Amino acid sequence: MRSRLTVQYRRKREGRTNYKKRLIYLKSKTPRLVVRRTNKQLLLQIIEYAADGDKIICSVNSGALKKMGWQYSCNNMPACYLAGLVLGKKAKAKHVKEAILDAGLQTHVPGSRIYATVKGVVDSGIMVPVSAEVFPSNERLSGSHIASYYSLDKSNTQFSTYRAKKLDAAKMNKDFEEFKKKIASN
Repeated sequence: MRSRLTVQYRRKREGRTNYKKRLIYLKSKTPRLVVRRTNKQLLLQIIEYAADGDKIICSVNSGALKKMGWQYSCNNMPACYLAGLVLGKKAKAKHVKEAILDAGLQTHVPGSRIYATVKGVVDSGIMVPVSAEVFPSNERLSGSHIASYYSLDKSNTQFSTYRAKKLDAAKMNKDFEEFKKKIASN
């Protein structure tokens, strides 16, 4: 007697989708806050389930911060927070009141960039059910840790991109607060 081989879904075989988690998200009938990270930027979306395919309500790429005037990296902690703030503001304009975090197959580490993004979305007024204990500290969100390390770096290699652009990362806290006010005023 031959045993039958069951072929799994392609995305499951590739390790790209956890279908058990996805089913739980979809049963809640709440829009999902999808956070995906690349090496250079963050991709954020608010997505609703539809039978004929998921519907993207709004989307933000952290690279869009450059167009708004952000001069620093688009993948550091302050940029993740600001991108979350921009997404939350767009979502509120489309009458989204709450969302569930969908970080995909990324590891959920308290205080990470994923939760910095969620903090930005929550600060914009969208309710996301997460504990406040997982959010990074305000010093990390504003970039104080980057500014202090920048002042200690004597090798001139760690922040070579900033130095080539004549940026002073020691002023990142101030620039962060100004940029945050700029987003709030738009």
